[in-house]
Amino acid sequence: MEGTTSKNAKLLATAGFLFITMIWGGSFVVMKNSVDLVPPSYLLALRFTLAAAFMALAFPGRMKKLDRGSLTCGLIMGIFLTLAYLFQTYGIKYTTASKNAFITALYVVLVPFLYWKISKKRPGLNQIAAGLVAVIGLALLTLKHESGINLGDALTFLCGVCFAVHMICTEEYTKRCDPILLATVQVAVVGVFNWLLAPLLDGPGAFDPSILLQKSLILGLLYLSLICTTVGFLIQTVGQKYLSANTVSLLLSLEAVFGTLFSVIFLGEVLTERMILGCVLMFSALLLSELRFTVPGKEVHG
Repeated sequence: MEGTTSKNAKLLATAGFLFITMIWGGSFVVMKNSVDLVPPSYLLALRFTLAAAFMALAFPGRMKKLDRGSLTCGLIMGIFLTLAYLFQTYGIKYTTASKNAFITALYVVLVPFLYWKISKKRPGLNQIAAGLVAVIGLALLTLKHESGINLGDALTFLCGVCFAVHMICTEEYTKRCDPILLATVQVAVVGVFNWLLAPLLDGPGAFDPSILLQKSLILGLLYLSLICTTVGFLIQTVGQKYLSANTVSLLLSLEAVFGTLFSVIFLGEVLTERMILGCVLMFSALLLSELRFTVPGKEVHG
């Protein structure tokens, strides 16, 4: 019975991650429209502050149980999440959107090896192979005619590293802390840091509060804060109690697939054979990560 319950929990967690990759993939379209009205750091501050408020209001009983351990772990997660978003946002100023998407998602390769370094647990052959297949799929899906390495690429790579560390921290901390408290604290931390950094990064007068009265921005902020951030990070944090950081990194990398599909549907981008092959390889990598390789004397798996 216990094994069946655990299997069902993993299936539900997987379904949850597929759902949030879909909504995060759709966020590219919303972000593109919203960032034209609100500077990036102010938009992140609004998005994560509103999400923290939604979480606190949704779980008042949990908030009363907030302890030092949850605060500390949530703070660490929030710092890496803040850095990841800032590196990604400002990295894209100096590189192309396609390279930004590709380099960010390199966490699919970074996670197994960073986790190996921290936990001393060697990644399985299937995890290494799945990561490499995913990278090839990402390259076909996102890269076009880009060449050379610039400042934006370096900043975006740091973004990928921060996302990888964040996933590993989430896996470790959910073993000893309430995941809902962790999700709330980390989201609040991202909001606070962005309010502090926004005047320095975008200028003290760059944000006009009256712009919030525009209906299109209100709807965009609700989607980003309530759906993408509140629902998204609650699912991620709770889901990582049942799935490894390696599996989560592959699931979340599918955001690039859904982002491409939504761009084709809503922004009129052309879906090429190369992009279709990239999507196929991305999904194949996920299946490959669940395979078990048998070698003489033992079974090798993730």
